[in-house]
Amino acid sequence: MIRVLTVTLFILAQAPVVAAASTCAGPDLAMTSVSVQSVTKTRFLNKYRVVGTVTNVGGAMQGSNVLQLVDINQYGNRLDDRGVPPLAPGQSYIVAYVWNRSVDAGGGTTPLTFHLRGVAPLPVTLNDCNPANDSYDIRF
Repeated sequence: MIRVLTVTLFILAQAPVVAAASTCAGPDLAMTSVSVQSVTKTRFLNKYRVVGTVTNVGGAMQGSNVLQLVDINQYGNRLDDRGVPPLAPGQSYIVAYVWNRSVDAGGGTTPLTFHLRGVAPLPVTLNDCNPANDSYDIRF
């Protein structure tokens, strides 16, 4: 009995696991990365160029009338935003933001959140299959 159970478990462990589809049938924008691309140092300030990548990880093109933004937030307050054009499946778009910090600021003390926001058409929607991928946090 134990031998049959062990063999059965071994065979099941070797079978490929079928995962749920990772894309949805419609468009699905995601903040796929955010990083510090460069730092320009002056006497009193360090200028951090932070870039984020937005990708349509869904299975369909967005409508041509879509208006959407990436909000750059700190501590829940919107500092600025960047527009993102309608994207085809698999297509990416880069947004950039420059943050000035004192040369005395400690490393890892500046948090920013890049968050996707739909503006039009009304009612506002990103046709989102996975809202968990709409934001990306960075600390530098």
